Amino acid sequence: MAKEDNKKAQGGKPEGQRGQRVSKESTSKKPKVDAATEEAASAGAKAPPRLKVLFDEQIRGKVAEKFGLSNPMAHPRLDKIVLNVNMGRHLEGAKIPPQVKGTVLETLVKVTGQRPVVLKAKKSVSNFKVREGLDTAAMVTIRRERMWHFLDRLINLATPRIKDFRGVGDKNFDKQGNYAMGLTEQGVFPEINMADAQFTHGMNINFVFRNSSPELSRFVLEQMGMPFAKPDQK
Repeated sequence: MAKEDNKKAQGGKPEGQRGQRVSKESTSKKPKVDAATEEAASAGAKAPPRLKVLFDEQIRGKVAEKFGLSNPMAHPRLDKIVLNVNMGRHLEGAKIPPQVKGTVLETLVKVTGQRPVVLKAKKSVSNFKVREGLDTAAMVTIRRERMWHFLDRLINLATPRIKDFRGVGDKNFDKQGNYAMGLTEQGVFPEINMADAQFTHGMNINFVFRNSSPELSRFVLEQMGMPFAKPDQK
C-alpha cells in the first residue's frame, strides 16, 4: 500500500496505461515516402491518357454532329481491348515448351503492363494440334488508362514499324462495331527486344465498343489516328 501511494504521489501511471500510450504513439507514426515517388505519383494522377482527352474533348462532338446523336449516353465508347496469342500449335505431347510459353507471357506483360491468363482448349481439333483440356492460348483484357495508353502506342509507335505497311484492314468490323486486327510479330512494339526473344509470334487484337456500329467505330478509330488502308488510286 505504501509503494502504490508513493507512485501516485510522484505522478506515475500504472504499467498497463503506459503500455497503451506507447502502442498508440507507435501506430500513429506513418512510413516516410520518398519525395520523388510522391511527385511521380501525383504527376501520373494528374496526366490522363492523351487519346482519352482527345476522345472526350473533340471526337465525341464530331460524332454527335456527323451522326446526329444528341443524347451523350448514345455515343459510341471504347470499352476494352483484348489481346490473344495462340500457343496450341507449339504443343509437344501434352505440354507447351517452357520457352514458348515464357516468351508469350513475357511479351503480353511488357506490352500491356498486365499479367495474361492462360486458356485451355474446350475441345480437340486435330488439324490445329489442339487437345481438350490442354493450354492453348494466352489472353489479356485491358481497360481504362492502360487501354488508352496501349492504343496510343499501337497507333503511333507499333504500326509504323511494320515492314511494308500499307494500313490496317477496314473490313474487320462486326455488327456491333467491334474491330479486330492482327500482328505477325511482337517486335513491332518498342518494348520488345527481339535479341532476347526465343521465337517470333503474332497476336490478335480486338477492340470492343459499346453503343456502336461499324460506321461509328470506324469514324472513332480514324479520328484517333488508326491508319486504315486506303484504296489504290489508279
